Amino acid sequence: MVCLGNICRSPLAEAILQSKLDPEKFQVDSCGTSNYHIGKKPDIRSIEIARKHGIDITHQKAAQFKVSDFDTYDFIYAMDASNYSNIIKYSRNNQDTSKVQLILDVVAPNKGLEVPDPYYGGEQGFENVYQMLDSACDLIISKL
Repeated sequence: MVCLGNICRSPLAEAILQSKLDPEKFQVDSCGTSNYHIGKKPDIRSIEIARKHGIDITHQKAAQFKVSDFDTYDFIYAMDASNYSNIIKYSRNNQDTSKVQLILDVVAPNKGLEVPDPYYGGEQGFENVYQMLDSACDLIISKL
């Protein structure tokens, strides 16, 4: 799960998907394409929205996307087109590229829908993002 800073959208996506999968069978992680927040906890509003839905993300720490993530993960979900493009710049070949998609493409294929950055959107923005990601994660699970 990849967004820009790894403090709002991608930590929520990681936690939502993780909460729905068997940790013995699946590894889920998140990161950002920037280095703005490396080592920091998620935004307090992401923590609060996750907690409201019974998920604890206080243990997460922001990390930056790296080329080796293509080797570690079978699927790489970008929150928006800008981060998708940034991830693709790191790809070494068609196999790497084929692992990357917009997360909302699982909900509405080929529509180019993006998960909006809730950072400046207030409380409701975080709840809206949670709901979008929850729906997408349910569809991801159905495909696994």
